[in-house]
Amino acid sequence: MNLDKFFKIISFAVVFCGFFALWAAGGTGIFVSALFVAVFIGAWFADETKIQISERIGTALMFIIVPAFYVAWKYKMFGLGVNETAIAGVLARLILLLTAIKLFQTKTERDWIFLYLMAFFEVLLAAGISISPLFFVSMILYLLVTLCAIIAFEIRKTSRTINQKTNGKFEIQTKNNLNFRLPSTAVLLLLFIIAVAVPLFFALPRVGGAGLGSNQGEYSSITGFSNEVRLGDVGRLKQSDAIVMRARVENVRKKNLNTERWRGIALDKFDGKIWSKSIEQQKIVPIEGNSFRLGFSQNAANIVTQTIYLEPLNSFVLFAMPRPIEVREGNFSKIYQDSNDKKTDDVQFRYNENNSLNFTRSGFDRVIYQVISDVSIPELEKLRDDITVYPENFKRYTEIPEKFDERIKTFTEQITQGKTNRYDKAKAVEQYLQNNLGYTLDLTVSGDEPLADFLFNVKQGHCEYFSSAMAMMLRTQGIATRIVNGFQQGEFNDSAGVFVVKQKDAHSWVEVYFPETKSWVAFDPTPYAGQTNEANYAGTFGSFKKYMEAFETFWIQYFVAFDNQEQRSLFSSVKNGFQDYQSKTSAWLNQIQTKIAEWWKEVRGDKGLQTSAWAILYGLGYLLGTALGVFLLVWLFRRILRLAIWQKIAAWLKRKNEATIIEFYERMQKLLAKKGFTRQPHQTPLEFAFALNMPEAVRITEKYNHVRFGEKKLSDTETNEIENWLKSLED
Repeated sequence: MNLDKFFKIISFAVVFCGFFALWAAGGTGIFVSALFVAVFIGAWFADETKIQISERIGTALMFIIVPAFYVAWKYKMFGLGVNETAIAGVLARLILLLTAIKLFQTKTERDWIFLYLMAFFEVLLAAGISISPLFFVSMILYLLVTLCAIIAFEIRKTSRTINQKTNGKFEIQTKNNLNFRLPSTAVLLLLFIIAVAVPLFFALPRVGGAGLGSNQGEYSSITGFSNEVRLGDVGRLKQSDAIVMRARVENVRKKNLNTERWRGIALDKFDGKIWSKSIEQQKIVPIEGNSFRLGFSQNAANIVTQTIYLEPLNSFVLFAMPRPIEVREGNFSKIYQDSNDKKTDDVQFRYNENNSLNFTRSGFDRVIYQVISDVSIPELEKLRDDITVYPENFKRYTEIPEKFDERIKTFTEQITQGKTNRYDKAKAVEQYLQNNLGYTLDLTVSGDEPLADFLFNVKQGHCEYFSSAMAMMLRTQGIATRIVNGFQQGEFNDSAGVFVVKQKDAHSWVEVYFPETKSWVAFDPTPYAGQTNEANYAGTFGSFKKYMEAFETFWIQYFVAFDNQEQRSLFSSVKNGFQDYQSKTSAWLNQIQTKIAEWWKEVRGDKGLQTSAWAILYGLGYLLGTALGVFLLVWLFRRILRLAIWQKIAAWLKRKNEATIIEFYERMQKLLAKKGFTRQPHQTPLEFAFALNMPEAVRITEKYNHVRFGEKKLSDTETNEIENWLKSLED
């Protein structure tokens, strides 16, 4: 492979790696990606042909396209918005279009540099919109081919410059060395860059969020987590496999019944079709650093810590296990929780409500935060004995719409007949709905009163209809209820130790208020088929999926989410480890020093003559043992060096080195063999060369003898001379 061909291949590889990084980050759609690949392939075959456009036409197109894209973005033409993700999409398409023009243009050295820069900007843009480990792979590949391209570019440029000065008499010979040495040099440079960059990554401070994210169009369409939700919104989410969040849970116990769901937003007002939130939210300011105190624990044994890695959403909800008491380490300055408008000095009342949490989102950043929840549930007997009257401000949780089918109240009375307390009534309704109605995502519910149609006609639906039906059925009995939209626990990836929660895990359930214990207790009337999404990690594909999710979680945790807090933790760990090692070493040296001092006292006779004699014997024994140990180690080392394996390795390396050095002689023999000249067994190399009457063959053979038998190394001048002689033999 000659230099020009190698340069073309590696330069096109740089362009493709830039596109691949952008594609891996989700910066290009299917249509744009397919179109660019087609252009890329076409440009490869059109290179150095008449199909290419001139530099003047290419420059003119660029001067037209750049202002056109700016105007389209500025005035929101062709669906180009002004938010962060739209800007990223505009830049991605603009860069790819400029690259496509340059690929089809007649290219000078300046044009190749432009293409390298476009590929660099593509990688830079991809870094801002992706947290996927696939981007890391694409970046490493980009760095490797770019280093090769830069080196090849300089070699090619130098070769052409010298050729111009020598009128074409000089040409750099790269046929035998380029294929291996140049990529090897690039790999070494890449390893050096990584060795320098990794410490800087862990040392430099972090700014901003965790990237703009990928698949923004899909994530931004998430519904069911605003202050107003229409029946059916959550059901649409359950048809998507897009990841919403990853959660690492600590201190969880199996006996806790409140750890099976990720709580999102609580809604209390229902008009027959739409649930909404009727209460305002109050701002919570951090008590120290970025820690927000929301409540107090009732039982320290039931404290659960969750670290949430939340994907970009258009929702402002913070998801957590029930009854969060503290939020910390989040990338936000303030959060909001549902306001309790009851004026009271009862601290337990004020801090025992299971409120929804919101935060102020800036753009589409990924959010990483930690929540501490008290998942305690009141004892069953306390719930059954609760006959306390609801506070005045809780009457809104018992309201029903003005237009409401009276059959629902009568039907509920039949189901709860004989039940004397709130808990048993709620349990009766929950079990009836679970066991007597069907679960489906294919909705056929209709009419002005969809709940009545669901209960008496269709008798099947998804979680929203079950939770809404239960909430309103209990309200007809004067029981305070609200619905909660959130997510089921998700798939547990044991390789990563995290729950992977997807949009298909979206769920809705009911919370019933018990005033005596001042607690909201969860009930889930959805049939079992709608409450679980089993992890599919069976088989080869399942195992691969599990390990890829684990790797992506590792990437997010230790690279994307590696913030100032993680830096302090890492530095503390390193510092503590060093101090621990230092203290252990110091203690060991002090122990040796103490023993030597004690031994010396015994040798001096401080403890008697007999003790002194034994101490001297012990000392001599230790000295002889040490000397014997050193002798054995030296003997063993020498024996290992004398092993035949080392001689074989050395001989193999020598033969390999010689084979590389004298490769030019073998090339000459092959050239001569093509012309019908073959050395006979009785001929020495020089006899064979003189018999040919070819001066070039004689000179090459003399160099071969100097290298092969004189153990001399060829200079650069001699190497070039040999290459010229070989070319003469080819003619």
